[in-house]
Amino acid sequence: MICPVCRQSMLDIEYNNIELDYCEKCKGVWFDAGELEVLLESEKPDIFIREMLEKGEVRCVEDKRKCPLCAQKMKKSTLGQEPEVLIDVCPRAEGIWLDGGEVGQIFKQLGKQPKAGPGAQKVVEFIEEMFKAKSKDN
Repeated sequence: MICPVCRQSMLDIEYNNIELDYCEKCKGVWFDAGELEVLLESEKPDIFIREMLEKGEVRCVEDKRKCPLCAQKMKKSTLGQEPEVLIDVCPRAEGIWLDGGEVGQIFKQLGKQPKAGPGAQKVVEFIEEMFKAKSKDN
């Protein structure tokens, strides 16, 4: 798979039978549809993607990126609580792109959500260590 930011090949990293796509250069991570929910042990498949698509697009100055799966321009949306994080969502609900700096921040917030399962904190720790993606408050 090609990184939507750097346009370079990404690494496949397997964790708990999920294959994440990771860009070594920009530290971004691609989550296929349903992977985020599985990692957080959520009981509602694809809830995060559906919620973001229903929110409507966020206006911003950042250029739209192409989905690494379907090549359509991704929607800009937000995820998380204060501060919300600007992310890229495939318009066909193929997945979510998180920039390197966003990964730790999002996972810390999502790990505290009631939608997240009991193993969410373990995932937060894994993401931070594996991707060296500490949130901004660390």
